[in-house]
Amino acid sequence: MRVPDTRPNPALRDQVPELTAALPRLAVLDALRFVAAGAVLFYHFTAVGHSSWGAPTPEVFPNLQATTVYGSFGVQLFFVVSGFVILMTAWGRDITRFTVSRASRLFPAYWASVLLTLVLLVVVSPGRKSVDVPEAAANLTMVQRAIGLGDVESVYWTLWAELRFYVLVGVLVAIGLTRGRVIAFIALWPVLAAVASTSGNELVSTVLVASDAPLFAGGMALYCLTREPRSPTLWMLLGLNVLLAAAHSGSIQATRLENSTGVAISAGAYWTAIIVCFAIVALATLTPLNRISWKWLTTLGALTYPLYLVHTSWGRWVIESLYPHVTAAVALAAAAGVSLVLAYAIYRFVERPLGPRMRTALMKDLSGRTSHTEPAHAGRPGGA
Repeated sequence: MRVPDTRPNPALRDQVPELTAALPRLAVLDALRFVAAGAVLFYHFTAVGHSSWGAPTPEVFPNLQATTVYGSFGVQLFFVVSGFVILMTAWGRDITRFTVSRASRLFPAYWASVLLTLVLLVVVSPGRKSVDVPEAAANLTMVQRAIGLGDVESVYWTLWAELRFYVLVGVLVAIGLTRGRVIAFIALWPVLAAVASTSGNELVSTVLVASDAPLFAGGMALYCLTREPRSPTLWMLLGLNVLLAAAHSGSIQATRLENSTGVAISAGAYWTAIIVCFAIVALATLTPLNRISWKWLTTLGALTYPLYLVHTSWGRWVIESLYPHVTAAVALAAAAGVSLVLAYAIYRFVERPLGPRMRTALMKDLSGRTSHTEPAHAGRPGGA
């Protein structure tokens, strides 16, 4: 059997030299990701209607919900950043290296998160939420929604969106990444996704990640602009996706917000929120801010993914355990602190040792030969 050649195809670099030079570590993008995770954390703790406080959240934090409700748009910011980072990760790699890169990045922290949540639900606070064995096992695959099973953590719905985006990019990588194909993808994918969504074709909408496609595609356009900042085509495609995201993705997010918080936000508000998401990613990647290399920002970026994964259930458990024995502010700070400690533990004791080993083992298995381990942050500005 012929061993496949997993080396990056030099022809790709020849076809698009302006897009293949390595970018420096984008520390400000790391910081943005951490800020987005923090915004989502405070949204879940102080804006979403839940029983952890023993009273409606607007009563516990008067006048705060009207502000922290916008923290939910941290998810849309994540998606824009992901579009940027995943295209950079994919460029110059074949499908094997791209797949290994994504799997070794996503699964170690995710598995740890699922297990920690199950420990909470089964051992620490049994009866808090009913989880059966098939559902728990399915959650370890990250595709539980594809087979009609629920998430043990509410935030996992975003991983399902990310995973479908990775599959689409993987198809593009398998076909071959060229400038023309990337531009066509950025232009056509969000439009086709919107058509599928408005026509009621649920299967195609799901495959094309219809609700979030312009966020990912807009992030991809921003990555291309880091290499071709004067391209009118790329600027027009960025504008197209910003408008689609504001009109379509923003409207969907506003509906989610009203369902989870009871707060109705105006079209102007969600348009502004989406545009701000794109604007701050553009500032972090297209301006001199991309030269900042403070290591502490990179450390914050490394904590973002595990923090996002574990904060919901464990944070609410901390709130229920402490409040009203302490003030709401102290309980909130403790919930955030415990979430950060768990995030650091996952990063330090799971992601750092397991990620590189998993990457090496998968490359060796899929390519039939030993592969040098890539640095943990290779190809991942912003640590995504």
